[in-house]
Amino acid sequence: MFRTKRSVLVRRLWRSRAPAESGEGAGEGESRAAQHGGCCMGKTGKVPRAQLGSEAELKAITHSVLKRLKERQLEGLLQAVESRGGTRSPCLLLPAAKLDSRLCQQPFSLPLLFGKVFRWPDLRHSAEVKRLSCCESYGKNNPELLCCNPHHLSRLCELESPPPPYSRYPMDILKTSDCPDFVPSSTETGGSNYLAPEGLSDSQLLQESGDPSHWCVVAYWEEKTRVGRLYSVQEPSLDIFYDLPQGNGFCIGQLNSDNRSQLVHKVRSKIGYGIQLTKEVDGVWVYNRSSYPIFIKSATLDNPDSRTLLVHKVFPGFSIKAFDYEKAYSLQRPNDHEFMQQPWTGYTVQISFVKGWGQCYTRQFISSCPCWLEVIFNNR
Repeated sequence: MFRTKRSVLVRRLWRSRAPAESGEGAGEGESRAAQHGGCCMGKTGKVPRAQLGSEAELKAITHSVLKRLKERQLEGLLQAVESRGGTRSPCLLLPAAKLDSRLCQQPFSLPLLFGKVFRWPDLRHSAEVKRLSCCESYGKNNPELLCCNPHHLSRLCELESPPPPYSRYPMDILKTSDCPDFVPSSTETGGSNYLAPEGLSDSQLLQESGDPSHWCVVAYWEEKTRVGRLYSVQEPSLDIFYDLPQGNGFCIGQLNSDNRSQLVHKVRSKIGYGIQLTKEVDGVWVYNRSSYPIFIKSATLDNPDSRTLLVHKVFPGFSIKAFDYEKAYSLQRPNDHEFMQQPWTGYTVQISFVKGWGQCYTRQFISSCPCWLEVIFNNR
């Protein structure tokens, strides 16, 4: 009858743990992808929690840790867990101690415990996760304190090697402008306040301007129509989401769209928390904050010697290095004369929400996807 505030918070946290057999939502699959097993690695899989330790043991060790937290820390953790990372939550800095338990074959850390309990029940090793740039522990080697907020972590997407043949395009698809995937440059579709000189596409303009005030611009598309103006990005990290207040940055729900397609409206409503785009030391990372998969095509994700393009599927809670500046620079001047006749997209990344495209999906081209993004990087 007389529960303390602390005990109420602990109970709410335990009730908000990840389902026993899930990887934080595999999202909505598509028939042809399911038949082939998907276009890219990064699936969380379904691992019964009993294989990782009994429910009673997991509850005991988690409660013993939670009971040592201050109320303010419990409130911050609960905010992160109940919002599923949708709201900005504070770091949970705790001693970098190892826990001994039968849950794993070797001692594991508190961040790994909270990641396992509240996000990924099949998580086994710290090498499987990556810290987000919003975390105080990001890029710091503090042997004493570590952030244990599970939503300040993302799961690393593993790329297929070698990639399956069904997920690739033949390069000659890109040769002609009558290809269904050929989309006019953003400035040719109207509705933009970002004007390019005549004869220059957006990507050409960015590469020639060398404007240091932004590192990329983002265009939002619905099928073959661009919606809204180009969004110029100056800050190192950008949230792209559907509704306020699901982030700070590019709110797709605020754009005026005339598209009346039921599928477009359905997919648009599923964008939710969307993605986080972050420029880091080693390149540009994309973190899937939504509850559904996203699909990414980037020249720097492919084999440099390949003459084909690969679309990667990234599940909720996973991150992928979508763009590598060094690789892009090395790809700028291909030696192959035939390759040089193609439109150069080395500084452009395409991202679709919920619905994928490519040879393992019913949609062969991104311009058939209901909702997608074009991210154009500044190479200066």
